[in-house]
Amino acid sequence: MPPTPVQSDGRELTARGRATRDRILAAAAQLVHERGVAATSLDDVRAQTGTSKSQLYHYFADKSALVRAVVELQVEQVLRAQFPDDDPLHSMSALRRWRDRVVAVNERARCAGGCPLGRLASELVDADPAARSAVLAGFAQWQERLARGLGAMQERGELAHEADVEALAAGLLAAVQGGLLLGQATRSVRPLEAALDLAVQAIESSAGECVRRPKQ
Repeated sequence: MPPTPVQSDGRELTARGRATRDRILAAAAQLVHERGVAATSLDDVRAQTGTSKSQLYHYFADKSALVRAVVELQVEQVLRAQFPDDDPLHSMSALRRWRDRVVAVNERARCAGGCPLGRLASELVDADPAARSAVLAGFAQWQERLARGLGAMQERGELAHEADVEALAAGLLAAVQGGLLLGQATRSVRPLEAALDLAVQAIESSAGECVRRPKQ
């Protein structure tokens, strides 16, 4: 769960204050995704949201704090879109639906901007240690959700007992990132589809071995 939003002085927000903060954060996230972190200034965010400098600093101490909040928002949105509560990733059919959701979201966007976390990682890896840590934590959450689902499949007997669910989850995440990078360049989901299909087929092959293996 993301941390409870607070003011820049650490005090909890009122309902009205939270709504204002959410509006500023949503605008900042959109600008960062479209322009990048370096090309998005606090003045840009103020102009986009119609807020004063004092109001902006009331919720975010500086640009670094705003960027960290943008990272946390992007992590929350990515995980919510890929792992809805009504479709837990605990079976091969659920894994294929996850694959279809990832492709569909990026097909609608024509792969513009690529993965929001991947883009933030490329910009922040050497620029802002705190923001970089937030991005890495986001990727860790993403991989953990995949590994948890694969572990559930393993418990159900759909994956071989010796299958390394952490490695398989890392492979799925790498397939998404690589497919989206190429998809961003080509404005096509075909690289993403190809990468995910190979990754999912590898997991299905492990399931097939499990099914074919004679019981002891």
